[in-house]
Amino acid sequence: MFEPQLLTHFGDIAPDYDALVCDIWGVLHNGATAHLAACDALKLFRQKHGPVILLSNAPRPAKDLEEQFRSFGVPPDCFDAIVTSGAAARDDLARRSATAKLSMLHLGPERCRTVFEGLNIELADIAHAKIVLCTGLYHDDTETPDDYRNMLAELRARGLPMLCANPDLVVQRGGKLIYCAGALAQAYEKIGGSVVYYGKPQLPIYEAVRAELKGARRPLAIGDGLGTDIKGANLAGIDALFIADGIHGEDVSEFTERHMAELFANAGVHARAAMRALVW
Repeated sequence: MFEPQLLTHFGDIAPDYDALVCDIWGVLHNGATAHLAACDALKLFRQKHGPVILLSNAPRPAKDLEEQFRSFGVPPDCFDAIVTSGAAARDDLARRSATAKLSMLHLGPERCRTVFEGLNIELADIAHAKIVLCTGLYHDDTETPDDYRNMLAELRARGLPMLCANPDLVVQRGGKLIYCAGALAQAYEKIGGSVVYYGKPQLPIYEAVRAELKGARRPLAIGDGLGTDIKGANLAGIDALFIADGIHGEDVSEFTERHMAELFANAGVHARAAMRALVW
């Protein structure tokens, strides 16, 4: 097993890189308030080394996240651009609806409807939809994927393809883990449903990131999701820094090189280094 370097200060390895590809939930904020030390670390990296691209599996456009940042206290000068899985899903929906109106079931909260706002799409029920866009659970603060067992069975019976605008299984919100669209998509696949995923760890989202990197050749990915942030970085050939106290915090019983190596091996991923939280 490859044992990662354990860091107390991100500044120890920052000079090795000329750009950052940084996750948001679990790194910059917890879904309610900003992690100000992490924001400061990104600011310092921008000043000393290169651009910071935020890469999120949020099922919404970047402008929605910028509004959210203001309420959470994430400063606008700690990043250069935001790339989201929601924007990638929107681009695909625009292509699919370019020549004819698309009848679509939206599975997710109303706050995510900006992802298809203004497109040639009409909302439909299960009986009349041609496709399903999943952006999450309708009531993610109280529901779990088990509450959707019957609904998913109906979708499968109709053979409807599902577009998953957020491959994350869970996300932090104020210290609580909340189920995401990826959990429903995974359950749908298990009963034979067809799913198209956007965002991490799929490679197309990293092509969108590279377009924002302005020629940087030594990017570092930072994230708290082994199956999304770290796996995506591995697939894209980018070094990774794992933030241990994010969504996998309960799995980090010991913050040692050996335990981190075992955690990575079990997930089938690897990372250059690990930190409890992002601090310069």
